[in-house]
Amino acid sequence: MLGLLLLQVLASCLWLGHSEVVKSFATCPQFFYAGTPPNDVLKPNNPAWICQRFRNLHRYATLYDRDRRIPVYSAYKYKPGSGKTTDMPWFVEPQLIGKNNLKEMERESVLMDQHKFTSDQIKESQAVPADYKGLKGLDLGHLNPTGHQDGVENKTATFSLTNIVPQDKSLKKGQWSVYESKTMSKISQGCNTTYVITGAVPGNINIAEGRINRPSHIWSATCCLVGKKTMKAWGAIAENSKNKVENLSLGELEERLTKLYGGKKKVSLFNKACPRQ
Repeated sequence: MLGLLLLQVLASCLWLGHSEVVKSFATCPQFFYAGTPPNDVLKPNNPAWICQRFRNLHRYATLYDRDRRIPVYSAYKYKPGSGKTTDMPWFVEPQLIGKNNLKEMERESVLMDQHKFTSDQIKESQAVPADYKGLKGLDLGHLNPTGHQDGVENKTATFSLTNIVPQDKSLKKGQWSVYESKTMSKISQGCNTTYVITGAVPGNINIAEGRINRPSHIWSATCCLVGKKTMKAWGAIAENSKNKVENLSLGELEERLTKLYGGKKKVSLFNKACPRQ
């Protein structure tokens, strides 16, 4: 009887130690239409499924590539709104450090000063602020952009380096900014709930002394319900070296990504109910 009790206590302790980097998005399916994430074609060799948590709430979901130290994609609900964010700190993800019970994004300095993690432990499987200092021709590109969220806390949560890729500066401040702010606003009119998945195709160039991959392409896919029955979907893609964005149907975007990921298996980004044409 005592042995059984000890086993139960041990199991409880192990469960409390589990972070929310798991093997699926089962704990935050609300960021995908019909709870359906993209298929495994996009999955990297060393993935982390992150339910991005800030102030005790899940704000969005990210599939992260631990080896390349960039997100594969971030999934969120498009809800542009008010709320100012100035001089925001960059967060890192303690769930990527190893076994610990910290479930929320945090500043690197806090993890080192208050939780006694070393710099090497933190940066082993993820980017840290120092990796993005002194960028030339590049900028910190949000996959889940601040402007697509409402309220200070939702906007603040986008400032996690697990939601950031090195993005061509002219593209970020140019046509990608136009897509994020103007095109999305225009096309999403009439949508009840708008689901977005924005991602990055791994490239052949690394920065930050080889630590961080520079994606070859940035892409975004959207699916929404208009009224009670009609579905609407669309996509966009850009080479991460040119200030140009192609607006596509969801089906065309999936075909393009299928080729960029080797063409052996077709990419599927959304539930089959979302129209491909």
